[in-house]
Amino acid sequence: METLFGRNKEEHPEPLKAEVRGQLPTWLQGILLRNGPGMHTIGDTKYNHWFDGLALLHTFTFKNGEVYYRSKYLRSDTYNCNIEANRIVVSEFGTMAYPDPCKNIFAKAFSYLSHTIPEFTDNCLINIMKAGDDYYATSETNFIRRINPQTLETLEKVDYSKYVAVNVATSHPHYDSAGNILNMGTSIVDKGKTKYVLFKIPASVPEREKKKSCFKHLEVVCSIPSRSLLQPTYYHSFGLTENYIIFIEQPFRLDIVKMATAYIRGVSWASCLAFNKDDKTWFHFIDRKTKKEVSTKFYTDAMVFFHHINAYEEDGHIIFDIIAYKDNSLYDMFYLKNLNKDFEEKTKLTSFPTCKRYVVPLQCDKDAEIGSNLVTVPSAATAVKEKDGTIYCQPEILCEGIELPRINYDYNGKKYKYVYATQVQWSPIPTKIAKFNTQTKEMLQWGEDHCWPSEPIFVPSPDAREEDDGVVLTCVVRTDPKEPPFLVVLDAKTFTELGRASVDVEMHLDLHGMFIPENALKAETE
Repeated sequence: METLFGRNKEEHPEPLKAEVRGQLPTWLQGILLRNGPGMHTIGDTKYNHWFDGLALLHTFTFKNGEVYYRSKYLRSDTYNCNIEANRIVVSEFGTMAYPDPCKNIFAKAFSYLSHTIPEFTDNCLINIMKAGDDYYATSETNFIRRINPQTLETLEKVDYSKYVAVNVATSHPHYDSAGNILNMGTSIVDKGKTKYVLFKIPASVPEREKKKSCFKHLEVVCSIPSRSLLQPTYYHSFGLTENYIIFIEQPFRLDIVKMATAYIRGVSWASCLAFNKDDKTWFHFIDRKTKKEVSTKFYTDAMVFFHHINAYEEDGHIIFDIIAYKDNSLYDMFYLKNLNKDFEEKTKLTSFPTCKRYVVPLQCDKDAEIGSNLVTVPSAATAVKEKDGTIYCQPEILCEGIELPRINYDYNGKKYKYVYATQVQWSPIPTKIAKFNTQTKEMLQWGEDHCWPSEPIFVPSPDAREEDDGVVLTCVVRTDPKEPPFLVVLDAKTFTELGRASVDVEMHLDLHGMFIPENALKAETE
């Protein structure tokens, strides 16, 4: 366990040639770029939580049947400050950092005051985002860092809050057909209001303003007022259909008053998150054309969720699929004190990830009887009209035990069949990857003993006619340190292995990433 979670990983900034077995498709040319925590100890200090570790980027580059690996730590301000001090000096979500105890009392007092509204970290360790021709490492603070996907060099820092009033933002944006980015962030007590802000970053800027960044043309699409001024909901992603934005306000909330005093109390920001199992989960639907929220109020039972899978519209209904939990135990699992040698035996989820499908009737009969189910498309999901006019939604359970879902993104916001995901048993670490058919409920799996695969990424073939024409890529870490990690390439249709690329390095467990086709890298080199 120590090798997988606790130990700092070495970086490999120069490309290493991987040993390729099997037959990779000739059309697979480009870069698989992934992100995740790679360093958890600095000097004598150690992060409390696995999600706090310093960002380590790594790539597998496919070129004419050969594969090259490289990895490099994101040279964020956080990384540089910590390395220079040889200790953790920048706070992360699960680890509060403190100033040098040798500093005088005035410096200490000032530090307490400056932490009231914290200056967040730019340790962007969760995902990769494409904006125009550029690529950014992202997390859930207001900072993102531009990177060069070919050399993994860290470039400028972008602060969302200079362009839109948000304190945090998701690391799972959506892209429309023109390549524009849609993302959401929370604006905490701005002008006496706390709200969730949907914003759009254009894919390109007008020719006459070529020197300006696309962020200068960022526009606010709409905002949703928070149900609570001082306890905004936590969210990791949101949903999108052709005509609607889907935002879920779950009873897993950040207490702003607690957060403002966390530094003085000597606790982490993570301790300011609380789940209320007796509360409701509210669904918000925003019309993308009018930018107005649907007035009917829809809700379901209390749950905690991180990942939307996909959503689409059918006969006046919005159908959306998410992976949900009954409680917030998943985050607690990843405290490093829990990730010890007995981890696999002792650490069991108290709540299993469940793939839920909600079917929400937007065009519902105003005269429908109280207590009647308003869903008129074939589904086991229900939407029942309550006395006060609200609609109580119950999901159809599609399957259990999958996480880190990905789809063929060409089907984003449209009716679709396939989810590619990691498969977890009662432990939160994936043991297999799966292809799940949402229509037939069939599941194909790939896995090997003592292997932990990462989020699978679907890459469509150039002449794709069907949704699953292409390959699935996943990085695989082994529990046996003598066995090298590898990247596996599966036929997306059959889930059979086409080939693998092994590399003799100690690879880290990562979180999210993307495949960048060779033609999308042209602008990077010019």
